[in-house]
Amino acid sequence: MGFFSENPAIAVLCRALISVDQFNMKVFKFGGASLASIERIQQVAAIVRSFAGEKLLIVISAMGKTTNDLEKVVQHFYNGQKELALQLLTHIEAQHVAVAKQLLQNPAHPVYHQLQQFFTEAEWTIGETPVQMYDYYYDQLVSLGELLSTAIVSAYFNENGLQNAWVDVRDIFRTDDNYRDANIDWEVTQRNVTEKILPLFNAVPLVISQGFIGSTDENESVTLGREGSDYSAAVFANLLNAESQTIWKDVEGLKNADPKLFPNTVNIPQITYSEVIEMAYYGAQVIHPKTIKPLQNKHIPLYVKCFLNKDLPGTKISDTANTAQLPPLIVLKQQQVLLSIITKDFGFVTEKSISGIYDIFHRLKIQINLMQNAAISFSCCIDHNPEKIAALIKALQAGFKVTYNEGLSLLTVRHYNQPLLDELLKGREALLEQRSRHTVQVVY
Repeated sequence: MGFFSENPAIAVLCRALISVDQFNMKVFKFGGASLASIERIQQVAAIVRSFAGEKLLIVISAMGKTTNDLEKVVQHFYNGQKELALQLLTHIEAQHVAVAKQLLQNPAHPVYHQLQQFFTEAEWTIGETPVQMYDYYYDQLVSLGELLSTAIVSAYFNENGLQNAWVDVRDIFRTDDNYRDANIDWEVTQRNVTEKILPLFNAVPLVISQGFIGSTDENESVTLGREGSDYSAAVFANLLNAESQTIWKDVEGLKNADPKLFPNTVNIPQITYSEVIEMAYYGAQVIHPKTIKPLQNKHIPLYVKCFLNKDLPGTKISDTANTAQLPPLIVLKQQQVLLSIITKDFGFVTEKSISGIYDIFHRLKIQINLMQNAAISFSCCIDHNPEKIAALIKALQAGFKVTYNEGLSLLTVRHYNQPLLDELLKGREALLEQRSRHTVQVVY
């Protein structure tokens, strides 16, 4: 007791941390697919209602394909096509207002004014002449999607007895200014969670906030990387010392491969953090690559559940999962480019030259998916991003001869066996292959 009385600020913090443990806090994340129709939004409400009596922090993505549409707005704006950008923005506004009208009974609900404010801010941005880099404007405009969806869902929940508080995550997540892939300032963000989020649970059982976005210390919007809502939920789970995190998707749980690309996939009932982070690293789209670390660091289990049928068991990801009987895990990345970077003077590819190559990739924010070097060459496989490849080749050509192949695929199989590999590569021309005891990667 003396500790609390000697330092009031720490006393408040400690009491808040104690109270959140008493809440048995859970973090839920609902993605765009779960909000793609009125019926699905109502299903989300039914899922949340089934957890009555529990404290939930709910992270919500943009509705449906809104992020894709907003990306087109950014492209039109940055290319000087302001009228096209405004037309598409008006269309996005009409879509969201229509959803709100179908969900809400009160035609004068304050959320309509809130939505109008969001769109007005976006219109101000489009009215500017671009003087900053593309990624800056991307973050200012694309972040709109999550603000819209959460405002509507929060209003709908409150009108239907699911009492909640709406929070602008830009007031909580403090980041650097690495636009489109911002890094969390954990110390400031922890303080914001403690001071601004925890007290809300004394009044309401639910707090609704956005995934994917944050803010710099100059109040500029940022995004945390594509599909970053999973990561946002993990950050909240970590800082709230949550009991668990659940990602609600339109699938039964994790599968050993993408069922859209491979037949005869099987469900994975449980898997370790390390296996999932390997899958994410190799390109699996089920979990954002950065999501696992905040959870693993505090041993918080992650569940992947189906919002279409909440009673299905789904997948549990934890420290202690039994992975002895894991099936082969298959990840396919399409639209790949294989670069061959060769020294002009037939000099060896040394640590110094590789360091220079890495610096170029880092400066252009290009991720290497697979790499291999020989005596006078360095080969790597990267995503086919036309915006960046031309700049990359130009930068590399200052010191190297560069050749490349487009239209390739990168296949990764964890826990592979040779018959399966032969079947997957049947009729394919392998251009580069790497394998270890547990993992094989082939560019074809």
